Amino acid sequence: MTTSSTNIDYNAPYAQTSERGNWFQRTESWLDERGKGAWIAAMVLGFVFFWPVGLLAYMIWSKRMFSGNCASKRTRHSHARSAVRSAMTSSGNSTFDAYKSDTLRRLEDEQRNFEEFLKRLRDAKDKAEFDTFMDDRASRSAAPREEDDAKPA
Repeated sequence: MTTSSTNIDYNAPYAQTSERGNWFQRTESWLDERGKGAWIAAMVLGFVFFWPVGLLAYMIWSKRMFSGNCASKRTRHSHARSAVRSAMTSSGNSTFDAYKSDTLRRLEDEQRNFEEFLKRLRDAKDKAEFDTFMDDRASRSAAPREEDDAKPA
C-alpha cells in the first residue's frame, strides 16, 4: 500500500467557520461596525416583525388559544339567562311567590327612581356649567365695550 504524502486537514471547514463565526456573531459584528443607530433600528424592526410570532407561540404554548374560553363565556351567559327565567317562574309556594313579586316590583321602582335622580343631577350639572359659560361670555364681551367707551376719540 502506498501512502500519499499530502496532509489532509479534516478540520479545515470547521476552522473556516470558527474564524467567521455563526450567523449571529456575524450579524452582531456587522451591527457593531455601523454603530448605535444600527442597533436601535434592529431593535425596532425586531419588535415590529417578531412580537406577533412571540405572542402566537405563547398562546399556543400556554394552551389559551384552544382552551375553549369562548365556550365557557357562552355558558356563563346562559346561566344568567336561566337565573332570570327561574326568578319569573313559580316556586309552588304562593306566599313566597307574592313576596318575590313584591320585592322585584319594589326593586324596579327603586331603580327607576334612582335613574330619574341621576338624570336630574346630570341636568342640573349641565345647566350650572352652561350658566357659568354664559356669564363668562357676557363678562368677556362687556369688558371690551367698556374699554372702547373709555378711550377718547
